[in-house]
Amino acid sequence: MRYGLIAGKGRFPVLALETARALGHEVVVIALKDNAPPEVETLGASCHWITIAELGKLIGILHAEKITEVIMAGQVKHTSLFSSLTPDWRLVKLLASLPARNTDALIGGVQRELEKEGIRLADSTLLLKPLLAGEGVLSRRKPNEEERKDLDYGRRVAAALSGFDVGQSVAVCERACVAVEAMEGTDAMLRRAAGLVNGRPLRLVKGSRRRAHLLFDVPVAGPRTIAVMQETRTTALAVDAGRTLLLDREEMLERANEAGIAIFGQAPEQE
Repeated sequence: MRYGLIAGKGRFPVLALETARALGHEVVVIALKDNAPPEVETLGASCHWITIAELGKLIGILHAEKITEVIMAGQVKHTSLFSSLTPDWRLVKLLASLPARNTDALIGGVQRELEKEGIRLADSTLLLKPLLAGEGVLSRRKPNEEERKDLDYGRRVAAALSGFDVGQSVAVCERACVAVEAMEGTDAMLRRAAGLVNGRPLRLVKGSRRRAHLLFDVPVAGPRTIAVMQETRTTALAVDAGRTLLLDREEMLERANEAGIAIFGQAPEQE
């Protein structure tokens, strides 16, 4: 099989490309500058570096490479929206048509532009289904009563915020929402929250926004998540089962177990 992969931040695109290579798939990489890790350059059949402002160039590359199916893997720095990059004419036209510039609106708009060109956006977890979180306790330790109360409260907050598309995570302490993730990302959000609770333990909830698809912006957690949780005294993590990628899963769970961190997967609420 031959398809394209738009590579953003983190381990997600690297793992997807390594899996594709193991399965014998031919993948053309479109790597986003200042986002994609350098390893992606050697993992695909070819690699093209572009900025997030070059929508026309992206479409041109996909046509030149005869790609009709593309996957988005990895996050994109939302703060890039406020960078000095100048959007090309195609992106300018798209941005002018959007009622908002949140993730759903932006990538949904890109999806529609690709479809106009005969290019389908595929499930971003296509190659990594085994890494999706399951239901129940995933770590050695299960959440205690206080943690479960915080996680349950955090899930309600995350569900209520899901329609606003401002972020995927919330930090909770003693049934109070201490911080909501926005453009800064989960790690920075946890550090900000830790500075507000005077050493009290935090709990982290990552939501999936209850979308009907997994085309883009799939929640991820990995060893780095555990490291930041340790740093910020975050003792428990709740994720949406079947909709959250646990990258480097074995290492992540091993580190969580060593740190005494509880991880719990629960079926996402439906609208």
